[in-house]
Amino acid sequence: MAMPAMSYSPPKNRYRGMAARPTKVIPRRTAGGQSSLRQFSPVDMSGDAPMQSSNRKNLLILSFTLVVVTLGFGLVMPILPFYMERLGAGGIELGLLVSSYAVMRLIFGPIWGSLSDRIGRKPILMVGVLGYGITMVGFGLSTQLWMMFLARILSGVLSSATSPTTMAYISDSTSEDDRGGGMGMLGAAVGLGTIFGPALGGLLAEQSLSTPFFAAGGLSLLALILIFIFLPESLQESQLPRGESDQCMLDLRAWWAALFSPTGPLLVMAFIATGGTMIFYGILGLYALERFGYGTDQVGLIFMILGLVTAIGQGLLVGPLTRHLGDLNVIKLGFLLSGLSLLPVTVADRYAPLLLSIGFFSLWNAVLIPAITSLTSKRATLSQGVTMGLSNSFISLGRIFGPLLGGLAFDLHWGLPFLCGALVMLIGFFGSLRGR
Repeated sequence: MAMPAMSYSPPKNRYRGMAARPTKVIPRRTAGGQSSLRQFSPVDMSGDAPMQSSNRKNLLILSFTLVVVTLGFGLVMPILPFYMERLGAGGIELGLLVSSYAVMRLIFGPIWGSLSDRIGRKPILMVGVLGYGITMVGFGLSTQLWMMFLARILSGVLSSATSPTTMAYISDSTSEDDRGGGMGMLGAAVGLGTIFGPALGGLLAEQSLSTPFFAAGGLSLLALILIFIFLPESLQESQLPRGESDQCMLDLRAWWAALFSPTGPLLVMAFIATGGTMIFYGILGLYALERFGYGTDQVGLIFMILGLVTAIGQGLLVGPLTRHLGDLNVIKLGFLLSGLSLLPVTVADRYAPLLLSIGFFSLWNAVLIPAITSLTSKRATLSQGVTMGLSNSFISLGRIFGPLLGGLAFDLHWGLPFLCGALVMLIGFFGSLRGR
């Protein structure tokens, strides 16, 4: 069932020359649980209207900033299994470490998303980047397992401001037809960071396992400066709520209602897609270390190739596929081919077949989350900030479930995580067949 996409009132003359549409009056729920009416004046979002040049510029600036931020993330991923091994930890501990971060993102992601509706996207994005940088330095200073968990938990609390805010920023700045491509560009920016980050992280780890974490902290400071100087606020002052907000940050009734709204099945799909991915991704470095005896440079190359394939898929495939096939058909295709491509990993016994198998998985997995996010944004019944925060929460649920299952399965047998990941993705495929 088609639902009206919610949008903010655009600033005056921003869409000059585009066909006007009647003002909609949409009921909203206040913090006290009462319904209120809020007017929105959406513009014509037809496929014939090109993305505004100013929006494209902002998208490029935001994407470049994410490249810098995710470069720091890519720095630490290849060496995290070696760091854990040095402290005597195994697959379960690694899964718990990754999951603890996701738990905090689950709790705080919607709160930051709602705050971005109240005070603007830019300040919340800056909080996320600054928090990530500080906690990366703390991670590098950790000498015991509990210190790593503490740094990881704090990183989840603060850096969870980044993802829902960037997605809401794109929702503010793009039409519905361009939104899938905009989400894909953000995904491509993340992919570019993971292309160069792992290789650089592997080289830096040869000096010290702590060095990549310090480098990630420095890159986060650079990203913070870029955001402060170059990235404009996507919400106009007139679009920010005045006085008491009409949406409560912790309105659990609204969140529960979203599960039974048109976005509900998509939130579940986001959980399944992320969980299936993290079963595989969370233990990949440990798998390469223990099964093949690879070092930090070889593990870094694996993650680099994954990032390259992901960037190609999200940068070149997401936009055209969603425009020609539709978001839902791309979701179905992504689930099916991602699940099937994990099966050959279990029989890959050399470096080249391993890279080929996980590369094919990454290609089709790359289109999945942007398509889900795009369709979720279009069917939103709450504000974009809260909706993207909810989406991020279900993604975080997948990041909790996936690493825990992957770590437990890996300690039983090295091949089980890939079979579990394939099964989860195929469950998502059959569930998506019921979508409309």
